[in-house]
Amino acid sequence: MFTSISGQTAIVTGASRGIGRGIAIRFGSVGCNVLVISRSIEGAERVVSEIKAAGGSASAAAIDVSDPDQSPRMAEVAIERYGAINILCANAGIFPASKLDKMTALEFDAVMGANLRGTFLTVQACLPEMKARRKGRIVLTSSITGPITGYPGWAHYGASKAGQLGFMRTAAIELAPSHITMNAVMPGNIATEGLADLGPEYAAKMEGSIPMGRLGTVVDIANAALFFASEEAAYITGQTLIIDGGQVLPESLMALEEMNAS
Repeated sequence: MFTSISGQTAIVTGASRGIGRGIAIRFGSVGCNVLVISRSIEGAERVVSEIKAAGGSASAAAIDVSDPDQSPRMAEVAIERYGAINILCANAGIFPASKLDKMTALEFDAVMGANLRGTFLTVQACLPEMKARRKGRIVLTSSITGPITGYPGWAHYGASKAGQLGFMRTAAIELAPSHITMNAVMPGNIATEGLADLGPEYAAKMEGSIPMGRLGTVVDIANAALFFASEEAAYITGQTLIIDGGQVLPESLMALEEMNAS
């Protein structure tokens, strides 16, 4: 498995850090040409260096996926450098915390713009090339927060991630005749720079809420994205895969206490 995508071109957005970085490095490790997209060219170039140091093929471009004037450039750059777009991992997103009584319309719009509108613009930019080839794999990075769970301060983030899945289900129908699949990974709490910013106490409490007793890694998410991008997943579209160590399973904290008592 996964050898089927060697030599293909994968665009990964939001790839300068966190889950996006993990996805980009993992796709590079199986022989993909990876176009690393970030608003920061310096951050993107660092990931490119990591991929190349491991023997992979990659290059960087600085693009704000929420900007309709910039997003088409990712497709242009990929075709110019690699001649194709086979895989798109629409991962870019932000998650600033703000509770409802203090959240401003500008804050709400910024999250929806980056996470939901950015997904739409990224997918739309890559469609002409994928449709011309009558084949493509699109993988969205959603979340358990919004579609399944909630967390105070992230109402705008949760709305954007739930919105991605609504977008995906109709888009998958529209794209199926062109043999383009669209699926989503739904991470739980993953050990990234962003989670580290929330502090060790937050991380420890999160670990305590996960039946497997640990945070996920970016490789856990990247492997799921790899599956959706592979030939082996050719007949799967419009679907989601939760990668959370069982976090959404307990009906209450008592279930975890009972687990630990057995």
